Amino acid sequence: MKNIYKNIIVCFSFIALFSSCETELDLQNPTALSLEELLQTDDGFITLSNGVLDAYQKVPANEFYLTELRSDNSRANSENGNFPLISSYNVEPNNGDVAAYYSNNMHTIKHANTIIDNRFLAPENQQYTVGEAYFMRALCHFNLVRAYQNIPYIDKVLDITTEEALQYKQLPEAEVYAKIIEDFKTSIAYLDNAEQNKYRPSKGAAICLAAKAYLSQPSPNYGEAELLLASVVENNGAYGYDLIYTERAAATDFNGNGTISDSEYNATLAIDFGNVFGNEFNGDYAEEEIVLDGSWSNTGIEKNKEIIFSIAYDLVNSDNYVTPDSGLGDQVETDSESFSFAMTLQGPSNGVNIATNELLEVMSPELQPVRFNATFIALSYNPSILTNDTFNAKFPTNGEIGDNDWIILRYADVLLLYSEAILAGAQSTTDARAIEAYNKVRRRAGLEENSSFVLTKQELLDERRAEFVFENQRLFDLIRFGEADNVLRQFSIDNSLNYTSEKKYLPFPQREIDNLPGFYNQNNGY
Repeated sequence: MKNIYKNIIVCFSFIALFSSCETELDLQNPTALSLEELLQTDDGFITLSNGVLDAYQKVPANEFYLTELRSDNSRANSENGNFPLISSYNVEPNNGDVAAYYSNNMHTIKHANTIIDNRFLAPENQQYTVGEAYFMRALCHFNLVRAYQNIPYIDKVLDITTEEALQYKQLPEAEVYAKIIEDFKTSIAYLDNAEQNKYRPSKGAAICLAAKAYLSQPSPNYGEAELLLASVVENNGAYGYDLIYTERAAATDFNGNGTISDSEYNATLAIDFGNVFGNEFNGDYAEEEIVLDGSWSNTGIEKNKEIIFSIAYDLVNSDNYVTPDSGLGDQVETDSESFSFAMTLQGPSNGVNIATNELLEVMSPELQPVRFNATFIALSYNPSILTNDTFNAKFPTNGEIGDNDWIILRYADVLLLYSEAILAGAQSTTDARAIEAYNKVRRRAGLEENSSFVLTKQELLDERRAEFVFENQRLFDLIRFGEADNVLRQFSIDNSLNYTSEKKYLPFPQREIDNLPGFYNQNNGY
């Protein structure tokens, strides 16, 4: 299936963030190469760049627990051990998932820094790998600052035998964002003429994520974000980006009577929406119930025009699927992911992504006839039961060996970010560009378009919730829109949880504090 990683012959040892990188381990060949030897090979920088992407495979494994599970979209079963503590905002600094998410991002940063530290040695035809390294360094720090707020920004490979680490203190949030944006912009220059590959960083992805960083920083720069996003939205054809969308005239005639009903058209659009995630529908549809009657399976590829950047995984018969704590021998390109397994009915203690009743109030088959059918296992839908277990269908999997890629950026996100940048923090906008970008996403969802000539902040936030549910966006959206305290405090009151404004962010990992006593500060509220 995804052959991007088939040429990976080297991967770094994941001993510690600050360890020096003297030898690289060849996971398909027991021969170890020194970094100096590797850089002298014809494809050394390509191998190093593949190693960065390979390292990032571990990052999504527990991101859901720490983001979507701490939003108003998802809850965990009461028998899920550690996960109910996370979803009730009772996570502790010594939590293993909190530590693993931090260290896995930092491990990837170290591998990216190996390329950046040696960038002047990269041959002309491998300069794009330097751009990929800057991109991945920015992306990982972007993950971390949104999750932990005050973090160090690591811009070189640090030597554990020295006190270099003490030069990298936690920085104010604004300073971290400035460095993230600078790295994304540097990557744009290196990736300008690179071949487009949805499994690798690209110029288009760097532009859009730089814009998202502008929108996410403490004092958003809406103007810069708008300019960057406009350069993509207004030239999406040149980039090869678009929504997967079927016009009504080309919709499937399920009944075979020559007439496409609203329900049939919505079924076609639901299949379109599922195809974004590489999912194929197996079954039929029941018009009287306005639902697809069947199940979803992953086709093994999410390389479509809506995907801008994703992390590839392979479906293999292996017990060594990737988890946040996978060892070196587990972290190879043939390992499949655990994020989709954990996020389904078959997951630990029957899943950790059960839809909250609050979500089902806005994500019903009647209100979301397209996205509901491609997001949930419809057969388990029964909102009249207080403990209703409605599970995620975006990441279907058979047991512990899933086949979904992890989508980091897709075009629907770019369109709604564009509307957000034009809105510029106001309560509403009459700008036709913002309304049209918003309406494109609505059309694909089979919903009535906004014809009032006014787009509100709440409409945009609600649209993002429905479009990106279970894609680890909701918590960050609430924070970026300045609505986290309002929404999550009420959600916490209604469900007897323990949210406070300080719990928007995770505790800084206790393991990191213990490693450098007296150097890092714990986040407020922990």
